[in-house]
Amino acid sequence: MPRHARIDLPGLLHHVIVRGIEKRSVFLDDQDREEFLSRFSLLLAETETDCYAWALLDSHFHLLLQPQRAKLSHFMRRLLTGYAVVFNLRHQRAGHLFQNRYKSIVCDGDSYLLELLRYIHLNPLRAGIVDTLASLDDYPWCGHRQLLGNTSRKLLAEDKVLPFFSKRRKVARHQYRQFIADGIDISEEAKLSTGGKRASLALDPDLGDEDLFDDRILGGGEFVERVLNLAGQGAAGPKMSLPEIIDQVGIYFGIEKSRLNRPGKERILVQAKAVICYVAVRELGLRGVDVAPALACTPGAVSHAAKRGEHILRQERGLQTALGMNL
Repeated sequence: MPRHARIDLPGLLHHVIVRGIEKRSVFLDDQDREEFLSRFSLLLAETETDCYAWALLDSHFHLLLQPQRAKLSHFMRRLLTGYAVVFNLRHQRAGHLFQNRYKSIVCDGDSYLLELLRYIHLNPLRAGIVDTLASLDDYPWCGHRQLLGNTSRKLLAEDKVLPFFSKRRKVARHQYRQFIADGIDISEEAKLSTGGKRASLALDPDLGDEDLFDDRILGGGEFVERVLNLAGQGAAGPKMSLPEIIDQVGIYFGIEKSRLNRPGKERILVQAKAVICYVAVRELGLRGVDVAPALACTPGAVSHAAKRGEHILRQERGLQTALGMNL
């Protein structure tokens, strides 16, 4: 599956998920966890990155980060590479420690910050690492207990979190814990480890099907448009309509427009449709249901084809030029 370009700009809120290769443990004991958190703490201060939530599990971990002046990629490269080197030396192993690249979802902090904070801090309880909320209150490998004032370890930007609950710190801690307790029995239908339309709509009733969504972003509408514009993937993208894109792609591949509107399994036809799907969905922000009739396929097929289309388009510089794009 082709990789989509990250959206990585200082000031954006990211939900970061890192998993061990082949689902193996990345923390074998508490010394590993201490080593990781020591490195994490130093980098937070050095790079002026705010952390709002974190949780270490055996085979993966979650972080809610907002870099203020450096890119997230710079922070994560130093964190993961440094930790992997020490881990391999200590446990006398070689090779990759983490699965592929880390996953990062850009999040609309105005709408989702508190839900993400609760989602991440409840992970040890939902994973069965601790049995009760009382046990979670003292669990050392999660940011939850810092917000309760139960630890001297200061990794969270608590001065930016607690005011959401009250201006008075003691009251804020109490309200925060109640907020966490209220989330224990909430259904996990809205998976906050993903972005895109489904997760965003599940949490924000103000969004509608017609809003702009992106799989790399938890949020929709104006937030997605603003982020894409900041990343140079909005207004700088293609200016053409869907029919114009279909025309240009057809001309480039030497395919008549009428063939693109009929089913077919010829390789060149499949490639052309994949490119059209990618540009229409990822760049123009159209929905699969809007694109499908023009290509004689289903909305689900549009989504799958879009993932292939980026890889194809990256290899075709001439087509990028024709579409006014630069990948």
